[in-house]
Amino acid sequence: MRMRKKRNLIPRMERCAALLVKEPALHRSRWRSDFPGFQELHLEIGCGRGRFTVEIAKQNPHVFFIAIERVADAMIIGLERAMEEGLTNIRFITQDASNLLEFFGEGELDRIYLNFSDPWPGKRHAKRRLTSERFLPVYKKILRPGGAIHFKTDNNELFEYSLGTFQEAGFALSEITRNLHERGPVGAMTDYEMKFHAQGVSINRCVATFIGERDEAAPDAGAEQTEKVDE
Repeated sequence: MRMRKKRNLIPRMERCAALLVKEPALHRSRWRSDFPGFQELHLEIGCGRGRFTVEIAKQNPHVFFIAIERVADAMIIGLERAMEEGLTNIRFITQDASNLLEFFGEGELDRIYLNFSDPWPGKRHAKRRLTSERFLPVYKKILRPGGAIHFKTDNNELFEYSLGTFQEAGFALSEITRNLHERGPVGAMTDYEMKFHAQGVSINRCVATFIGERDEAAPDAGAEQTEKVDE
């Protein structure tokens, strides 16, 4: 389901301008100095309507969070949620994930969140998945050694595929579960996650840690990021 266009999007975005980074490339390799006072720098790729990002930012005031989402009609909800909470440790970027190397320097991030990314079913579209071999070298470039990707999905095929690509790319896997909320809700959830958890859908999760061996050259990911269903 595609996000409906919002007729009042522009004035709503303008009211949230304090939390919107319009030129993220200007902060490349400077995020920590440009936004001082935080212990870690985390990125969520494809934040949708921002429930997860806002909740986890509230829980971790010592961490500076950056949320990237290419669909402004979805992201505006997260922007408004963050403004209502008065959060100062979060910024939003309206961009595509294929541009990450323009926005972040080598080893700049401590953590990346991939929550319910588009599964792009079928082998023909596999290269578009955010856990494909086209994106993983980029993550290795911008993560510090010991930094990690926290990955959640309700799509079993995508999860098994991703376990394989993480291992092939040299990430160390841990915290693997195929039923994250089996004994009750765990951690911050996205809107999508809350909906499907209520329906009894099992949620897969793992942590993929970058052990410090970067590829010689991280190629441009060059793949579109699409909005999540119902996010």
